[in-house]
Amino acid sequence: MSNGLTVLSKDEYDALAQIARPRRGQETACVARNAKRLSGLKYVAYGKNGQLALTEKGEQTLFVKSCIEGLRAISTDPLAPLEADVEAFLGRKGHIVLATAGAGFEITVRGRESLADIDSNAG
Repeated sequence: MSNGLTVLSKDEYDALAQIARPRRGQETACVARNAKRLSGLKYVAYGKNGQLALTEKGEQTLFVKSCIEGLRAISTDPLAPLEADVEAFLGRKGHIVLATAGAGFEITVRGRESLADIDSNAG
């Protein structure tokens, strides 16, 4: 944990993403490995039917991760595809703007500062 925030592993993020997708049948090994911790941290909860579902905290966590990944993608490739909700959020927060020359997006100074801040707090 750093700065009072819970740091999730790649495996735990993968489990959250798998739980978010509609599925049939048994949970994957990844979900089974991580369910207890994610439930204890309030990212997921068991429904009345016994199935795991994301909580609001889990949904927000995946969205923030998508936004960070989108911002990183635009910083290296202005034509990187973004999900509509991620594009709208990053634009509304002033992290990206439409490219002045050609198609795609440009990362703003604010966006670069945010990435630098994220990177400096990642350890």
